[in-house]
Amino acid sequence: MKKRHIAVLGTGSDVGKSIVAAGICRYLADQGQTVAPFKAQNMSNNSGITPEGLEMGRAQIVQAEAARTVPHVQMNPILLKPFGDKQSQVVLNGKVHGNHTAMDYHTHKAFYFEKACQAFDALSARVDRIVMEGAGSCAEVNLMDTDIVNFPMARYADANVILTADIHRGGVFAQIVGTLACLPDHYKDMVQGIIINRFRGDIALFKEGVKWIEQETGKTVLGVLPWYSHFKIDAEDSVEIEKTNNFKYLNNNLPAIAILRLPHIANFTDFHALARIKSIQTVFIDSPDELDRFDAVIIPGTKNTRKDLEWVTSRFEKALTSYVQNGGHVLGICGGYQMLGHFVEDPEGLEGTPGKTRGLGLLAVETILQSPKTTTLSEFDWDGHTGRGYEIHMGATRLRAGAPFIRILSRNAIMVKETDGCLASSGQVAGTYLHGFFDSGTIAKKWFTMIGLDPALVMENDLAAEKDKDYDRLKQHMEKYLDMESIR
Repeated sequence: MKKRHIAVLGTGSDVGKSIVAAGICRYLADQGQTVAPFKAQNMSNNSGITPEGLEMGRAQIVQAEAARTVPHVQMNPILLKPFGDKQSQVVLNGKVHGNHTAMDYHTHKAFYFEKACQAFDALSARVDRIVMEGAGSCAEVNLMDTDIVNFPMARYADANVILTADIHRGGVFAQIVGTLACLPDHYKDMVQGIIINRFRGDIALFKEGVKWIEQETGKTVLGVLPWYSHFKIDAEDSVEIEKTNNFKYLNNNLPAIAILRLPHIANFTDFHALARIKSIQTVFIDSPDELDRFDAVIIPGTKNTRKDLEWVTSRFEKALTSYVQNGGHVLGICGGYQMLGHFVEDPEGLEGTPGKTRGLGLLAVETILQSPKTTTLSEFDWDGHTGRGYEIHMGATRLRAGAPFIRILSRNAIMVKETDGCLASSGQVAGTYLHGFFDSGTIAKKWFTMIGLDPALVMENDLAAEKDKDYDRLKQHMEKYLDMESIR
């Protein structure tokens, strides 16, 4: 008999649904089950590319890796990528479907729910078990009738529901009891257990709390997960970078790299590989006040290049120009690369109002935003050092001076002979469309050499292997503190 699917829903946003779902995926996979993650609709600018060259949410790619399976867009059929006030680009089954305002999308929910159900059916036909993830709070009463991610999707899948709450943010008793109180009985009955996440301190002191929750709700507490720091799992949301300008934690004896905290930052996981290097510091900043303390500055990707370019120009233009003149190094990735040029033009209004925005002028390139969107898994070479990354961009960039930065060897497993990016003649400013640029140790070493740091600081660890070990550590963490047998 086929086992029931599992839906990990939450009392709110950023309570740990993605991480809990990833841990369950790894646990069930190691129990010999074929497992796949699923999230009907994701809202995030942190996305990735499947082997077919299609775009999906980063969280479900992480969960697929944890489940020891290949990411597929059926695992995240709908991806909303916010790029302005109340507007998002809609990616349906891995391809751009159009732009919607919040109200436009709301009126088309029936269509998108049907597409989500079709993707779920196709996915469930080829695996033993699906671990679903909800979105935000599963008890938003004003949105419940048109919700296509939480209980309606779990009911369609006939899934058992685990409710996840975050004790670190406080009010965990009210989170749990309040969430259940807001649910109609037919949804409340689907909840089979509760996980309390991000506990700090002595868990023994919370025993009475567990007893109270079980008595008050009639639901089993499957366990209390302590806060962890001995492994790292890629996060879905940019909550982890909300703390900027943490200069008081900077060690002046260690190299430091600054990353601009753009208003519409995308694919911030590009820098997790750098954050894993213990002998350097990475700091997200939104002010140029301490720029001279950093060995390099990175301008990351964005979902709204022109708006974020205006933000960067108003805050950082003079400081970045002076920083480069004084020998500093700047790297732009994707939208950050486009910003370094002379201008970014959007004649079709792909990111909002059509127009042209002046760039920082640190690279002699020009960018025109245009369809279709480039979505590729790419292999590349930088002066004999090879790496793998991915491209997600709507734009073509033309070099006016300088030299191409890297050579592209293949896109979506098709061999090509193309170049990417630009390197200034000074060697201090560079840009590339490649996300995941630092994931290869040899590439990180090469970049460290370029910016004047000791390449020996970079360990020759394979990032994929390190991430796989972290999935095992997550599973072990959950096995220690949760009733995984009941979950299984």
